[in-house]
Amino acid sequence: MKNKIVEAHIENLKDLVSMALDLWPEDTVDELKEEFTELLESEDDEVFLYQVKGENIGFIHVAIRRDYVEGSDSSPVGYVEGIYVKPNYRKKGIARELVKKGEQWALSKGCCQMGSDIEYDNTISYDFHKKIGFKEANRIICFIKEIKE
Repeated sequence: MKNKIVEAHIENLKDLVSMALDLWPEDTVDELKEEFTELLESEDDEVFLYQVKGENIGFIHVAIRRDYVEGSDSSPVGYVEGIYVKPNYRKKGIARELVKKGEQWALSKGCCQMGSDIEYDNTISYDFHKKIGFKEANRIICFIKEIKE
């Protein structure tokens, strides 16, 4: 069986949640189940799975953003919301292929730019983004404060 990229469906929810927990360990199984269930029904979101011999080993969640995207000069903008490849399959071009598939989807939705973001200290993801053609648009540090009466 050949390696392939396919659209995710509700039948893939268990694998998606498992991989997403590796990517976002601060989330819970229930939160991710609910989120991916909604995403799989959304017109502005798409989740693609990378399969090796029928096994789901990676995914990308891409979305259409119509609000301002840092560094963009168009709207709407395709956006990489999350990308993950299981550790044993990394550094084989799989993430690059997933991003390319996401870009094709965004183009089909009328986008001419693709955005993404990373955590400030995630140097591995930074290097990956630069390697596949993303340009750094800006650096920001966001703040939040609880307010009470």
